[in-house]
Amino acid sequence: MVKKTGVHAIADTLRKDAVSGFLLIGAAVVALLWANSPLSGIYESLRDFTVGPSSLHLDLSLETWAADGLLAVFFFIIGAELKQEFVHGELRNPRRAMLPIVAAIGGMVVPALLFVSLNTARPEALSGWGIPMATDIAFALAILALVGRHLPPALRTFLLTLAIVDDLGAILVIAVFYTADLSFLPLFIALVLLGVFGYLQQGRGIAAALDRSPLPNWVVYVPLAVAIWVLVHESGVHATIAGVAMGMLMRSNINEGEYESPLHHAEHMLRPWSSALALPIFALMSAGVVFSGIGSMFADSVALGVMVGLVVGKLVGILGGAWLTTKLTRAELNPTLSWVDIGGMSMLAGIGFTVSLLITELAYSDAVTTLEHAKGGVLLASFTATILATIILLQRSAHYRRHGVPTAEHETENS
Repeated sequence: MVKKTGVHAIADTLRKDAVSGFLLIGAAVVALLWANSPLSGIYESLRDFTVGPSSLHLDLSLETWAADGLLAVFFFIIGAELKQEFVHGELRNPRRAMLPIVAAIGGMVVPALLFVSLNTARPEALSGWGIPMATDIAFALAILALVGRHLPPALRTFLLTLAIVDDLGAILVIAVFYTADLSFLPLFIALVLLGVFGYLQQGRGIAAALDRSPLPNWVVYVPLAVAIWVLVHESGVHATIAGVAMGMLMRSNINEGEYESPLHHAEHMLRPWSSALALPIFALMSAGVVFSGIGSMFADSVALGVMVGLVVGKLVGILGGAWLTTKLTRAELNPTLSWVDIGGMSMLAGIGFTVSLLITELAYSDAVTTLEHAKGGVLLASFTATILATIILLQRSAHYRRHGVPTAEHETENS
């Protein structure tokens, strides 16, 4: 076995779900403490500090750079995971994927409906209906890794598939409902460049010559990716969509002479940066909610809608959707799992941190008080969901530790 250098060992550590989640949680805690400390003025000044070329309309605040720029790296990885699942994973077989897909849809629709039902008297607040739809993959998988050491592997696969479908839904919601005035020329050019990006992934013609070139591929791909991101941002579509699109265009098959696919290589290289920088900095810039008016937050139907949607809506939508699917179709629950496991996992899906905070920023950018209350609702709901899911999943993990988890062979025989 080849011993890894310090840099490679650190990178491998950062690729672990638990480590990524710890960094995300730590950054959020720092933001909360900082925003509610005597140094809160420095925190606000840092978030509002503007940097970037104004000629390209990129003179953005650090908070916006974190949400639009750094988060695009995270969404690139999400796009790559989606591509992997569609081509090689659970989403390749519609019948096997039906249960988590329907559960994910239920976990998006029910929270949104609960939010709307609690805000029907406030038409100006209804724009936040997308906030409780999203499940935070990084947080949820991190908590599952920490508390579910003895849980069946199929539960993580279920959660990952569900969260990926959930993120795809959230991405579509952002693109369709939370896009500002659309500028078609930069969007068209971005689509053309995305076509070039996809073509270069195919390994034919110019793409093959690029692979044979002595220049490293990143010399071409990085400027191209930056140009696509800038154009999508200029078009009015939220710039993180560029990351998703490029992730899904990555080639996932291995050509002759390659030891890994470009998709796997890019995801492997970028994940430590996403875990160590992109997600923590986004959390640091976005999670600084001032809780001095916490009483008024609980009186705000927006915050209540977010909390009820994430904590109750996710549980009802995911568990109910999965159960109804088994009753109304030929889909079956994986034989290594029980409905209690799915219930605990459904509660875990109520952690709506990264994408929920992003949608909050988009929905209430012009309403400061509502924005702070909605962010507070996301954080309190995520904390509540984490505690409840941890209690259930620790008990289930202890159960499987005592009685054993069915083997992969048993799972295959019964699938």
